[in-house]
Amino acid sequence: MTDQTRGILWMSASVVVFIFNDALIKLAAETMPAIQAIGLRGCFATVWCGLALLASGAWRQVPTITHRSVLARGVLEAAASTFYLVALFHIPFAIATAVNMSTPLFLAILAVLVLGEDVRWRRWCAIAVGFAGVLMVIQPRPGDANLWTWVVVFASFLGASRDILGRYVPRHVPSLVVSLGSALALAFVGCAWTTVVGWQPISLRGIGLVAASSVLLAIGYQTLMLALRSKAEISVMGAFRYASVLWALLIGFVVWGDLPNKLALGGIVVVIASGLYILRRQRERAGLRQAQRVVP
Repeated sequence: MTDQTRGILWMSASVVVFIFNDALIKLAAETMPAIQAIGLRGCFATVWCGLALLASGAWRQVPTITHRSVLARGVLEAAASTFYLVALFHIPFAIATAVNMSTPLFLAILAVLVLGEDVRWRRWCAIAVGFAGVLMVIQPRPGDANLWTWVVVFASFLGASRDILGRYVPRHVPSLVVSLGSALALAFVGCAWTTVVGWQPISLRGIGLVAASSVLLAIGYQTLMLALRSKAEISVMGAFRYASVLWALLIGFVVWGDLPNKLALGGIVVVIASGLYILRRQRERAGLRQAQRVVP
């Protein structure tokens, strides 16, 4: 298995885990304030990451959590989540989700500017087409967009910057330590905010949903770091984030009974085609590079 394929698989796994995590936290937010659910989720995720560190024996490396790249990732994680949540209070969910899908575009831009990746016009076009497919699925109403839309854009940029920063975390820092740092940052921001606005009573169902969501969050942090630590190109992996909209539709149908219309179904086809094209082009380029190395 090539590094590129391995990175894509880990990124795809993180997408699946994160979208199911989002569904559970959405259900939990029906029983308690959203920011309280997010803070508690961070606390639970911190516990799971800590237990994983103990079980794996990597707990001895916990002091590496103070490395500047790990701390910076934690700050960006907390900031991206906070800005997105604040904006979500002021604009429709569809608008926020659509704008947040600009992350693969930011990833491609930062991969070129920061990492020096070679992103050519075909991949740019495929990424843009994939984003168009996402808009076809979500179908946001332009009239609902306002200043808070730009806050979501900023949150998406912070999220992309966090992922790029993952390439600068030293190899001697275990991925579980990085995941612990992200969970701690989210727990701190969520709980601090909730302390200011006031804690609300929590049902057993709510606690169960938050706990289940936190397990997926911890797994998502880990699979994302494994993807970022592979040698796969960030711009390629980032495009596979669009797959989250497909899982969102499936969850929406099973849990809330939401049925996609014809335009949304067409958008699904576009998103899948975009991802497959990027994958095929990457394999062609990898084959060409291999052939060039073989030729004397």
